[in-house]
Amino acid sequence: MERGHGRQAGNWQIARGVGHGAGALALAGLVLLAGCTSFMGQQDKRASAQLQPTVGSQVRGTVSFVEHSDGVQVSYNLAGLPPDSDHALQIHERGDCYATDASSAGAVFAPAAEHLKHGARVEGDIGNIHADANGVATGFLVAPDVSLDGVRSVLQRAVVVHRDAIDPYAYPQRGTGPAIACGQIRAQ
Repeated sequence: MERGHGRQAGNWQIARGVGHGAGALALAGLVLLAGCTSFMGQQDKRASAQLQPTVGSQVRGTVSFVEHSDGVQVSYNLAGLPPDSDHALQIHERGDCYATDASSAGAVFAPAAEHLKHGARVEGDIGNIHADANGVATGFLVAPDVSLDGVRSVLQRAVVVHRDAIDPYAYPQRGTGPAIACGQIRAQ
């Protein structure tokens, strides 16, 4: 009887040891997961806009925004542009693209008045994009002066593609020509 009792006690000890081993394994997994989370950092902030053509245009596509430590990465995938052409990609003050010419989007986004000095780039002037021989423009630009929250946030504003490219030497720096596509920037 003692022997049987000892065996049961031994089995209980073994089972209890396995339980501690599984707990230790689970704890190690949590520590590893916490390490991965701190290694990977916080979830990146993201936004996107579906661009629709203005009157007389056929330009459509998507512009995505991902905030990183060095600025917002602006990725674009647009079709319907004139072949082998350059265009200004800009953020406008209001996320209103209801006017047929996108004039309801307002002026180019410029939250910092010091950027209006001659030769300074306005935050909303993201850059120029190039359409290939098929009228497709894909790629990305980094916009260091905007964000997806705070005073410099582009959320709920409009991203606009203009017919012509930005002239970096012109004052004020604005896309020339009419808007050919517009879309409201929304958080994802």
